[in-house]
Amino acid sequence: MAVEGSSEEHMFDEVFLVKTGNGVSMSCPLYEGYQNREANSKLEDNGEVKRNNRKRIPAKKQAGNGKEMVDLGSLLTQCVLAVAVYDQRIATELLGKIRYYSSPYGDGTERLAHYFAKGLEIRLNGTRAPLFTQIPSNTTLATDVLKSHILHVSVFPFGRISNLFSNLNIAKLAEKATMVHVIDFGIAYGFQWPCLIHQRIEATGRRLRRYCENVNVPFEFNAIAKRWETIRAEELNIEKDELLVVNCMYRLRNLPDDSVMLNSPRNMVLKLIKRLNPDLFIQGVVNGNYNFPFFINRFREAFFHFSAMFDILEANVGGEDPDRLLLERGTFGRDAINVIAYEGMERSDRPETYKQWQLRNQKAGFRQLSLEQNILNRARTVLKSDYHKDFDIEVDGKWMLQGWKGRVIHALSCWKPVQD
Repeated sequence: MAVEGSSEEHMFDEVFLVKTGNGVSMSCPLYEGYQNREANSKLEDNGEVKRNNRKRIPAKKQAGNGKEMVDLGSLLTQCVLAVAVYDQRIATELLGKIRYYSSPYGDGTERLAHYFAKGLEIRLNGTRAPLFTQIPSNTTLATDVLKSHILHVSVFPFGRISNLFSNLNIAKLAEKATMVHVIDFGIAYGFQWPCLIHQRIEATGRRLRRYCENVNVPFEFNAIAKRWETIRAEELNIEKDELLVVNCMYRLRNLPDDSVMLNSPRNMVLKLIKRLNPDLFIQGVVNGNYNFPFFINRFREAFFHFSAMFDILEANVGGEDPDRLLLERGTFGRDAINVIAYEGMERSDRPETYKQWQLRNQKAGFRQLSLEQNILNRARTVLKSDYHKDFDIEVDGKWMLQGWKGRVIHALSCWKPVQD
C-alpha cells in the first residue's frame, strides 16, 4: 500500500483514535458515525443523498442503451463450459457478449459478470498481467483503503460483528488479567484492536488520546512477516504470567490446503497454535464451498458466493458511489478473479465451510467452547439497529453464523486446545 503523506497518516489516526469530549466517553471510532456515512457523501441530488434500496435485480433483464434482453448467468455458464475444455472459439465469442452486456458501473449482476468475465479471460489465455494491472494491490493509496474500509463496515456487518465477538470474548476472559498477549494471524491494518484497548483503558478511568501513543498503558507490538507455517513458538515472546489469546479472522483460507501440499500449512498452523496452548483461540471463517479442484464446480459455488456480495452492495449503495467501485474492484472483484483464473499455488483464496473447519480443528486437538448468550444478544442488537433487514445471525451448535437472505457467509467460534 502506498501512503501519500502526512494527510493520509492523519486519516488513519482519525480511524484509529478513541476520542472523548469533556470527559464523556464516546463510542468506538471504528464504527461511530458509519450509519451517517451518506450524510457526508458528495453524491447528492438536489441536496439529498442518493440511496439505492432496490431489491436484487435478476440476471435476466432489459439492458440499457437499447440493448436486447440477455441472461448473463446463462452466458457465464455456457462460457465456463467452453473455457473448461479450452474451446477457444466458443469461449471467445461468449466472452465478447458478456463484456458487451456487463460493466463495472452497471447494476449488481452486470458488475459481477464483468469481473467473472475477466477471470475467465485470464484463464483462457493463460495470462497473468491483467490481474495485476487491472486490480490494484500494493500500489493502492491509503485513502482508497480507508474509503473501502468505511464503506465495507457501513454496509457489511460481518467485520464489525466479528470484531465485537472477538473483543467481547477476550474482555470477558481478561477481566482480572494484568497482561494480555494477543497473537493475531492476519492482522492486516489492525482496525480491530483500538476498541479492545479503549475498553481496557476505560475500566481504570483513563482515556485514549492517540492510539498506542502517549497513553499510560504498556503496549508492545511485534510484527512477524513470514509464512505462518514457518513461525516458531520462541519468536512470539510468550511469558508465563500473561493471558494468551490467538485470534485469526478469515485469513486461514489463504493458506494452501491438502489439495496443494501434502503437509498442509493449515494443519501446521493449527499444530503451532496448539503448542502455544492459548487460553483462547478465536476463529472466523468465510463459509465458502468454492475450493473444488474441479473448475466447473468451483465456478458455480463461487458464483453463488460472490452474487451475494454484489447483491448486498446493490441493495445498500447507489450505483454512482465511487467508493463502491473501489470496494468491488479491490476486494470482491480481485478475489473472484483469483478463484476463477488460477490453479495451484497461484490460487490464494481457498475457503472451506465451517463444518469442514470444525472437523479440521477437532482433528488438530481443539475442543469447541460454548457461545456466550450475552455476546450473541449484543451482536443481534447491533445488526438489527444498524444494518439491512436481510442480514441475519443464527446459531449452529457452537458456531455463530452471519448471513444474507438465508445464505451463511461467515462463521465464528471459540476454541481451546486439549493437551495430551
